[in-house]
Amino acid sequence: MTGAALVAALDSLAQLRIAVFRDYPYLYEGSGGYERGYLTAYAESPGALIAGAFAQVDGREQLVGAATAAPMADHAAAFAEPFRARGMDIGNIYYFGESVLLPQWRGHGVGHAFFDRREAKARELGFAMASFCAVIRPTDHPARPADYSPLDSFWHKRGYAPVDGLIGHFNWKEPGEEAASDHAMQFWVKTL
Repeated sequence: MTGAALVAALDSLAQLRIAVFRDYPYLYEGSGGYERGYLTAYAESPGALIAGAFAQVDGREQLVGAATAAPMADHAAAFAEPFRARGMDIGNIYYFGESVLLPQWRGHGVGHAFFDRREAKARELGFAMASFCAVIRPTDHPARPADYSPLDSFWHKRGYAPVDGLIGHFNWKEPGEEAASDHAMQFWVKTL
């Protein structure tokens, strides 16, 4: 989705982000107001896209998953800062924001489709690199479910690798916290 279709999907995407990111490993207690402000960057970027996954739920078509992307230069400055600090040209980077999918729709190739669409858009726009970030959690984190499986092997198979020391720091409130706290995020990159 781009243009008007992208704008029309922002509220559904906000609800989806809050639902999926509440779970481990993000443990994000989001709010509609914050989400709307954050997602506005996608609506304002001519190079942005939202790849949506839709399914029939209770007799109507519903957004059950989405992945976002935009030129790094059009995204929030905090995401670009770790790259700038290393002297990297953010004008060459297409940033993959979230990739969220409700649990019952996982394992059917939607994640690959999300990466395919975003990488195709990045190449179409002439970007040399794609990047995303993921929260860093210790393996013994008390909220980690026993059956949790990190996505590292999926990302590696897609050609992405974490860049040693390329870490961002972002604040959000976790469920049960009174205030937002700092979270380290590892950036992964792929040359296109």
